[in-house]
Amino acid sequence: MTHDTTLLNRERNFFTDGETLWLFGYGSLIWKAEFPFHELRPAHIEGWARRFWQGSHDHRGTPAAPGRVATLVESPGAICQGMAYRIDAETLGPLDVREKNGYLRERVMLHFHDGSHAEGLIYLAGEHNAAFLGDAPLDAMARQIATAQGPSGLNCDYLLKLAAALEDLGAQDAHVFALVERVKEIKKRATKK
Repeated sequence: MTHDTTLLNRERNFFTDGETLWLFGYGSLIWKAEFPFHELRPAHIEGWARRFWQGSHDHRGTPAAPGRVATLVESPGAICQGMAYRIDAETLGPLDVREKNGYLRERVMLHFHDGSHAEGLIYLAGEHNAAFLGDAPLDAMARQIATAQGPSGLNCDYLLKLAAALEDLGAQDAHVFALVERVKEIKKRATKK
């Protein structure tokens, strides 16, 4: 699959213009909602785990030195907490551009804290996209995150802001918090040299 998924997403019309829909954010969409929305609510999805397995060649890294950003991998029994936004279907156009580096629109069931649920969308970067990096030893991922930067800033800032947003939600995510600890150790060692 091409790096730029903008056109592919425009063909994935699960909702009609004029309709509102729920969008689930599990990465930067939790703390960087630079789009109009009608409502936001903490939510979770089931059967998915957040992992820093997606390469970022356009935001938090470069083609020569990609960063690592969040995607989701299927994981039976897992719960991924994040933020749900009720948006107009037309808002997806700019989001398709923002999430163009391998992410595709997918339908998912959102679960809200009051026990209700609703169908919504996620942007998912699956293993067959051109920017997918996959699993790696935690220390290797942390070194990559600690050193990468791109047009949207330092890769470690993305990780730290995500961790802070998850803490604000009261969310648990062992993968994210373990990466934070390793990145902080790497940065601390680098400043002592």
